[in-house]
Amino acid sequence: MDPRALIKHTIRTVPDWPEPGVMFRDITPLLANPRVFRVLIDQFVHRYFDTRPDAIAGLDARGFIIGSVLAYELNVGFVPIRKKGKLPFETVAETYELEYGNATVEMHTDAVSPGQRVVLIDDLIATGGTMGAGKRLLERLGARVVEGAAIVDLPELGGSKRLRDAGLAVFTLVDFAGH
Repeated sequence: MDPRALIKHTIRTVPDWPEPGVMFRDITPLLANPRVFRVLIDQFVHRYFDTRPDAIAGLDARGFIIGSVLAYELNVGFVPIRKKGKLPFETVAETYELEYGNATVEMHTDAVSPGQRVVLIDDLIATGGTMGAGKRLLERLGARVVEGAAIVDLPELGGSKRLRDAGLAVFTLVDFAGH
């Protein structure tokens, strides 16, 4: 089976979660299957192997899973971008809109250096709010976000378009109609 088709086939859709009318795209079955998880990581490794970034930044929380493994495979550093109040050192913060309200993410002030090339990764792009906030945080510290990557795109919610319109190259492996 084609790697992208295998990945899409393994993602579970949970209707009406976390609220009625939402079709939640659950990647936990993908993570639980060692073969599919390896196929997933290999897709990202092959994408960035020749143009290796200086670091991978992962968005809390599922971006940590994909991002840390990808950073390990590429032999580059990993930068966690966490929900507010979870990091112990001095932080910079960014508040943003998401599909179900507002949120704030933070990053340590010494997480990246000016000029570093960073790939920003998460499991899914819906409205683009989380990834946009991560991009702004990284750029405030002088990093250059070379691409925003995710497993899933929900194009009807417009997040990928918003991110591209804001100047971020976006890469996703699969998309789902609806949300």
